[in-house]
Amino acid sequence: MLTPLESQCNRPITFTFEHQVKCLIYYHTGEYISAQALLHDMQNDESIKHLVNCPEGFGQSTFYEANSSRGVTQMLEVFDRLAKKVSKYLRISHAQLGNLVAIDGSLIDASLSMTWADYKSSTNKAKIHLGFDLNRSIPLKLYLTEGKGSERPFVGHILEPGQTGIVDRGYQNHDRFDEWIDDGKHFVARLKSNTKWDIIEKLPFNKNSRVFFFAKVWLGDENHKMRHPVYLVGFRVGKKKFWVSTDRADLTAEQIAFIYSLRWEIEKLFSWWKRHLKVYHLISRNRHGMLLQLLAGLITYLLLVLYCYQQYGERQPSILRLRQLRCSIRKEMGYKVYVIHINIEVIFLLLLFYFDAIF
Repeated sequence: MLTPLESQCNRPITFTFEHQVKCLIYYHTGEYISAQALLHDMQNDESIKHLVNCPEGFGQSTFYEANSSRGVTQMLEVFDRLAKKVSKYLRISHAQLGNLVAIDGSLIDASLSMTWADYKSSTNKAKIHLGFDLNRSIPLKLYLTEGKGSERPFVGHILEPGQTGIVDRGYQNHDRFDEWIDDGKHFVARLKSNTKWDIIEKLPFNKNSRVFFFAKVWLGDENHKMRHPVYLVGFRVGKKKFWVSTDRADLTAEQIAFIYSLRWEIEKLFSWWKRHLKVYHLISRNRHGMLLQLLAGLITYLLLVLYCYQQYGERQPSILRLRQLRCSIRKEMGYKVYVIHINIEVIFLLLLFYFDAIF
């Protein structure tokens, strides 16, 4: 059961969390770029009201008030439970390399009236901090801060003991590296080019690979030296050199380089998510509403992952499948939502399936 959504006054809630989450998922699925367009369609199309199970409809003030003040706790619970359910369907890609989680941040443009989204004197931005399961290619955890929010502290929140976080050089912090090791959390982290280290032991590697350096080292200078030794790999991609460190002693140099290369999968998610689900066309300008919408966008993405896997055996959603699905939605809008047919609004059927298991 989800945490009950309680009314803040004497009147019962008529626009429930189920209505709320379905409206937001329909917003992302239908490629809307404004709440006004969504509300216009919902107020004038009975079939859409039927899809979101809200035959009486609702007013604009009700919609905006709900999204700016309630539902985040429930949306976080749905996202977490849905991610765990979807992960059970998907094959693990790199089981021999362990539980890999890419962690990165992404900026969201904000209006000047969004004073909480502090970034620069003339610009406001918010920042999301995302954990991405590289073995199953699905998002796991999300945090939202102002644009200037530091990314490093969120690694500890996103990673679970036993997992390996893959991070870029912006996350480099030797004290935090030690803390993660103390907590049983592993890392594969790119280092800045001016990083200092002392070699403990040089290690063997394949001279015919892109790797040119592998050693066990003490990372840092005299003032910022780590308490734990780590393993350092140098490798080339084209003419560019990369220096990557890890605390994992079970990996070869080639495996460490490969694991870091997987980090780009989270960049692909950000790009696809922004471009095709319109998650950065904001409905609400307060922190609560933005987080709610971002979570709904991730839930939509997870449902698309499951849809593409179950219907086509594809591990990741594609714009082709999304366009086919949108065409089916428009053509089949008059059908009953509970009829199980591939051309019906599959996302809502899947959502209802998970609601049955969650509520």
